Formats: sequence, C-alpha cells, structure tokens
Amino acid sequence: MTYQSINPYNGTVLKTFEELTDKQLEIAIKAAEQCFETWRHTSFAARSAVLKRAAAILRSRVEDFARPITLEMGKLLEESRGEVALSADIIDYYAENAERFLAPQQLSPASGEATIESSPFGVLFGVEPWNFPYYQLARFVAPNLMAGNVVLVKHASNVPQCAIAFAELFMEAGAPLGAYTNLLISKEQVTRVIADPRIKGVALTGSEAAGAIVAGQAGGALKKSTMELGGSDAFIVLEDADLDETVRWALWGRINNAGQCCVAAKRFIVVEEIADRFLEKFTRAMDGLKMGDPLDKTTTLAPLSSKQALSNLVDQVNRSVAKGAHIVLGGKQVGESGAFMQPTILTDIEPGNPAYTEEFFGPVALFFRVPNEDAAVALANDSSFGLGGSVFTRDIARGKRVASRVDTGMMFINHPTWTAADLPFGGIKHSGYGRELSSLGIQEFVNKKLIRVADIHAPA
Repeated sequence: MTYQSINPYNGTVLKTFEELTDKQLEIAIKAAEQCFETWRHTSFAARSAVLKRAAAILRSRVEDFARPITLEMGKLLEESRGEVALSADIIDYYAENAERFLAPQQLSPASGEATIESSPFGVLFGVEPWNFPYYQLARFVAPNLMAGNVVLVKHASNVPQCAIAFAELFMEAGAPLGAYTNLLISKEQVTRVIADPRIKGVALTGSEAAGAIVAGQAGGALKKSTMELGGSDAFIVLEDADLDETVRWALWGRINNAGQCCVAAKRFIVVEEIADRFLEKFTRAMDGLKMGDPLDKTTTLAPLSSKQALSNLVDQVNRSVAKGAHIVLGGKQVGESGAFMQPTILTDIEPGNPAYTEEFFGPVALFFRVPNEDAAVALANDSSFGLGGSVFTRDIARGKRVASRVDTGMMFINHPTWTAADLPFGGIKHSGYGRELSSLGIQEFVNKKLIRVADIHAPA
C-alpha cells in the first residue's frame, strides 16, 4: 500500500510516504504496551490536561490543520475549518466529562453492597477513513485516552499528512510516547496487528466490506470491536413540511462534504402531495451549485476524494440507469484533471435497481415518491443500512412518532442526520454496531468490573 497525498482538485501528487517496516511496527506496538502500564495509572486530571492542550492547539492554528484536509481529500476549506473546530470540541468534551462518565456506580443488592468500576482495556487499534480525517480520529482517540487506554491508528492511505499532523498534535500537547501512535502500514500488517495478543480492542469506521473483514478478524481473535459502517439515510418529507426550509436542508444534507458522508441524506422519500414541488425546487438548488477549487470561498461543490471514487460513482449511476432509473439532473463526470461529478438526481428507482440498495458516496440524490406516511416509513426501513435518517414536518409530535418507527441508529426531526460531541453516534444492521461520542462512546473499551461485598456469615 502506498501512502500518497494527491490533490483531487487537479490530480497533483503532493507527497509520498513510506510504509513502516515490520521492525518499526514492532517497536511501535512495544512502545504502546509500555506506555499503557503508566498511562492507565495517570490521574484523570493529568490526562485531561493533555487533551485540553491538544484542543487549544487546534483552535489556535485552525488554518494550519484545515488546509491539509482540503488539499488531501478535497473538502471545501470552510468545511475543513468546521471539522477542526468540531474535533477540538470532542477532545474538550471528554477532557471535561470522562471522570464523571467513568465514576464508580453504586448498586443496591438485596444484601451487602456492590459497585461497578470502570478500568481500561489496554492497547486499542483503530482503522479510520479519509472523509473526515480529524473528526474520525477525535471521536476514537479522545474518549479512549481519557479512559486510560492507549491507541494505535491506521488512517486512510490518501490522507497521510492529516494522519501525521493529528499524531504530532498529541505529542505537542504532552502525551507520552506510545499513547497515540499513527501507523503507515499495509493491509497485511493490519491483519497482524489485529491478531497480536497485545491489542485488546479494534474500532473501524469505513465501508461495509471493510467492516466485514475487520470484524471477522477481530472476532476470530475474540476481541471486542466497534464498527461504524456505511449508510443510506432516508430523508422523509411529509405533506405538512415547510417546503423552502426543507429543500435548503435537503441540499445541505446531500452536498455537505461533496456528499461523501456516511450520514448524508441519500434517499429522499417525499409524500406524493408535495413531491412535484419538492423535486422542482430541489433540482433547481442542486443545479445552482458551483464546482471549483475547494480553497476558493465561492466554490459550493468540491471534488470527490479521488479519481477512483469518481469512477465508482459514475459506474453506480450508469448501472442504475441501465436498470431503469431516470436522470433528472447531471449523471456525468466533469473534466479530466479533477475528480468532479455533476450534481445528480435519479428517479424511478424500483426494487432490484442498484440505486435501491447501494450507498452512493457523492453528490447523487435518490428521489422516491410515496402515497403517505406509512409508505414512507416502509420504504425507509426497506434497506440493509440503519445508520441515520430524518423526517421533516411542522407537527413535532408526528415527527417523533415517525422517527420511532424507522429502524436506524439515529433519527433527526427537521434537520439531516448530523453529529455533536454530546450525541451518541452509531447504527444498526449493516451500518455496524457500537456507539461513539456522548457518555456512551467512552464505555465501549472499558471493563465494567463488579465488586461485591457479602456477609461472610450469610447462609450458603
């Protein structure tokens, strides 16, 4: 595997990095193992001080951290700045709340006393994707460092400069050697790391296919794992929705990060009564996007992350059209040097069409019209994915009822699925298992140990 920074706007190779040798990898694992024996006994206050410094550094050098995101994977610069800020918020959140989240829990047994204590697992291994190069790291690294674990991270091969920058951030903040280690390693080495008995847990954010492989390897080694995988979020529009505001959020939900977001709005399920009006307004909004340099503040649609991502998306569109889908807008690659895809809307998507079942990672919206609310819920649930989703209605009580009926990990009312440090993030079905962020995210890789005090004179 080659680790390369390639600017997806113009195809320029920015920098190439060598993989670690097996000897270097062994040194890294040993350092992490040794660090854990000290870090696990470090106070919450001392760990918190390191994380707070890391968050402060991010906030003080936003541009230094944001530009590599844009240059390596093509995100609009303003969105990159937002990701840096969100990452700092997550780091601060755990620095401030971890001790409370992991405080001993007193139980009330019928006799005697009992307590549940939380203790760290040890060395954890994270496999992380390119689409949010810092945010994905922050939500894995911050809670686990605060819990007393140490982390090894294999980041995506196309964002090596972001991966290195984030590891150096924690070193600059005062984390000891081995607390957070970035690994530029091959797929074969990944398999060996997962199997290594010194690794006590595995976390992956990525595709359904990658999750199946890594989860299988972790399970074969009897190791706890968490999987945050793909999604095909339903964006349900009921007949009483505020149409103009709903279309505004539909555009943002589909185009944020050039549509390369696991919780992007992907399946637009609109009740027949307003379907034509929604589609007309949504098509006009999508058609008004401006492709260009993501460093230019006037650009509103960034390139995809790579030529390969573009090729995959064009192939999905072509296969869907061949199976009967209709192109309302776009559908084509733009230019040769950059990785640009026209804003695209597909309709007339029936069961058996690739667009009915596959995740589209890019600026392609899948439009469905349904007769009523019940049909909208049924279609939303007719998916192997279950990550996020949203429903738009003026009747909040109705929105809550619909949200409760959709089989997914997260549902938002009058807003596309999104993320915040204090909201749990994760899915069900083929979208994975486990939760990140909030108080739940720090509990995944800690031992919940029961300590029971009984009366020695009690009858057997």
